[in-house]
Formats: sequence, structure tokens, C-alpha cells
Amino acid sequence: MLEKSQTIIHMTIPEIYKLFKSCNGVTTDTRTLKGGEMFIALKGENFDGNEYALKALEAGAAYAVVNASSEAAAAAAEGRLPADVAARLVVVEDTLKTLQELARWHRSMTFVDGKPLTVVALTGTNGKTTTKELIRAVLSVRYNVTATEGNLNNSIGVPLTLLKINSDTQIAVVEMGASHPGDIKELVDIALPNFGLITNVGKAHLLGFGSFEGVMATKGELYDYLRRTSDKVFLNVDNPYLCRMASERNLQSDPERPYSLVLPYGVEYQGFTVLPSDADHPYLRLLHPVHGMINTNLVGSYNADNVVAAIAVGAQFGVSMDEAIKAVEAYVPSNNRSQMTRTEKNVLIVDAYNANPSSMEVALKNLDSVVADRKVAMLGDMLELGEDSQKLHKEVVDRLMSMNLSLVCLVGKEFAAACAGVDGILCFETSDALTQWLTENPVDGATVLIKGSRGTRMEKVMPVL
Repeated sequence: MLEKSQTIIHMTIPEIYKLFKSCNGVTTDTRTLKGGEMFIALKGENFDGNEYALKALEAGAAYAVVNASSEAAAAAAEGRLPADVAARLVVVEDTLKTLQELARWHRSMTFVDGKPLTVVALTGTNGKTTTKELIRAVLSVRYNVTATEGNLNNSIGVPLTLLKINSDTQIAVVEMGASHPGDIKELVDIALPNFGLITNVGKAHLLGFGSFEGVMATKGELYDYLRRTSDKVFLNVDNPYLCRMASERNLQSDPERPYSLVLPYGVEYQGFTVLPSDADHPYLRLLHPVHGMINTNLVGSYNADNVVAAIAVGAQFGVSMDEAIKAVEAYVPSNNRSQMTRTEKNVLIVDAYNANPSSMEVALKNLDSVVADRKVAMLGDMLELGEDSQKLHKEVVDRLMSMNLSLVCLVGKEFAAACAGVDGILCFETSDALTQWLTENPVDGATVLIKGSRGTRMEKVMPVL
């Protein structure tokens, strides 16, 4: 049996890092174990990974990092574990903090050709994941890129992204999400980016931010960090809110920080023209005065900013305009983000991963501009809007009533309340209820916008359309 003194405990981050370097990466989910990983047991409201730590070791994890308050830690301290098992147990006070500090250390210890690894961080209200994927596509023309998978952009996802950086990585692209003040500050202090980009700022997560000004302040924490470190900001100079945020921080002219640079880009700034969509050209097209047409697989003119951002990032790292255009044209969105799908019956514009007043407005504006005989909107509640929720949902309803739509179907209690006394709009409690109605009342020959916050599960209606 094991004596307490033999338990791996109170190790420093550099010591834990040595163990990490001997492992086949990191995992926080026993279901993804392939063997040789470091399992880090995280605890949430509805789960406790510490309960699975010993099973992780049995399943082939090289080490398991657990909280000092866990049963596994107690068993090791009391000598109730076999010596070979206890020797692979790393006991820490806070596993989440350890994950974050380990990721930060790994990022700081990673060099490319003798220079610190380049990390591009991006945040914003809308378009983060699409822009990140476009940047990944463009940079991958010339570099080995490690980027955030999906939208794993929170206090867990960012560290996990950083810990995937390996000896082949030349540039890392890290997406950062936020729902409360201080969230971006926490993430940049982990990722230590030397380039940053904010896609836009809009009305989202108002319940957490308190106001639009709170959104701007929190997203601006990325600018704050880069100003402190005298690093570089990709700035959409067409966006007045982003320009205001940059100006307030003296990013464009700061005599005390001569190396702090703004790298400007913008659809109008760079002379791009967004061409109208129609039945023959349903996807976003951009025309450049020198390089000609860019034919994307993205839906909506609002994605023009995201495309131009990716091209700007690529240019900074030596990717030519022609190379970037080819990469953008080859990119096909997934995960219900800015997708256009042609079924046997309809054309579906699917943006069902999230929704907020800003993204809803641009989606409806895009639907309004589409040339089609029959247009339909199927929208789910916009969540986490706080005390302004009803007002903001009513604004969407008013916008819908001003459009020439054949059918409007809304899902959720917020939209139901906003539609009280309004004729011509169908309301459903859930997307399942809407799906059942569509089964009994088929929609055919229409262009259908499907959008809503993730919690409304609007993608469920797609199979019957």
C-alpha cells in the first residue's frame, strides 16, 4: 500500500508540464480516451469528472489530475490504492485552474524557428466561428495551423485548444467567447496572443453583460491586452463601434507604444463590392477591383466582413490575395452556420447555432434581399437577453411584419409573448411542435430561413423541409 508521502501532490506547473510532455495530449472526457493521455477531471454543475479518474487510469490514461477534495485523492492519501495507480494520480487544489495554467505554460514554452509561437485570437458577437474557420483555411495554404475545434471557445475550450499545439504547429488561431465581463481578459491571459481581431459587437448575452456598453467593454478586453503588450490588432475600419473602441484605447496612435500597430481591413476600405444574390447566385459573391470575383459557399452579405478579415490575416503572414481567394472559395461551412441546403422541396438557409438581435437583423436583411417566389422565416427565441428580452423580440416581430413573407413560424415563449395580438404568425412552444405541424402542413417551393438560439434546437425542423 502507498504512504501519503508517495502521492503525487502539490506539484508545480512546470513539474506537471513534464508529465504532460510524456503524454499523448490531454482529455477531460473518458469517452475520448485512446491511451496515454493526461486525464484532467473537471467538475461542473451537473457532472464531476473526479468520479471517473480511476476509471480513466484503468482505461489507459497515463495520468489523472484530480481535486484534493475528491474521493480518489482521499484514497491515495489513505493508502487505499495500489502503488502503480497512486503514482499516476496528480492531486491539485483546482483542476480547472491547473488546466488553464498548464495551457498557458505550454503556449509560453512553444517556439517556432527560435521565436515564440504566433497566436491569433479572435472574438466578437457574431461570426467568430465562421471567421476562425476562414482564417484557418487561408493560413493553411502556407502554414501548419492549430485552431479551435468547433466553438470550444470558453474557459475550458481555449486551454484545450492550446494544449493541442504540437511541434508541427506554426500558427495557432484561438476563438474566444464571452457572456460576462472579464471573460475575455481571463482567456487572453491564458492564450497570450500577439495578434487579435474582433469581428463585431452587438446585442447578445445582455443578461450577463448588462448592456451593449458592457458587450463593448468585455470584447474590448482583447484590445486592452494587445495594447499592454504592444502587439497587433486587425481592425475592421468600416465598423464605427470597433473604431471607437480602438480610438478609446489609443491603438492607432500611441507615442508611448510605437510598436502597437493597427492592421486595417474592411469591405469598403479595400474596395470590395458585395454582389446581390439571386436564384442563380444564392451564395455570397465579392468583387475586387484587381483580383476579380470571389465566389464563396457562404450565405448572406454579412459574411463579407468575415471573408475580408480572413484575407487580411492571410496577407499579414504572406498569403497572397490569389491564394487566399482560392482558400475562401474552397471553404464549405458546416454545423448549421451560414449554410444553404437544397432539399427535394425547398432551399434552406440554416443559421441555427445561435441567435441574438444583431445576428437576427442581418439574417432577416439577407432573407429580404433574396430573390425568390416564396420566402419563409422559422425563428427560435433569442436567449440570455435579460430585462430587454421582450422589447427585442417584439422588434424582430415588427421586422417580420414589414417583410413580404409567405409564412412565419416562431418557437419559444419569448416570441409567443411578443406575438400576442399579432395576426399572420404561427407560434409553437418547441421545435418538436413545429416539426409536427410541418409534417401535417408541408412547405414546398420556398426559401426558408431557419435561425434561433442553440437552446431552441431549430435544426430539428430540417428533416421535414
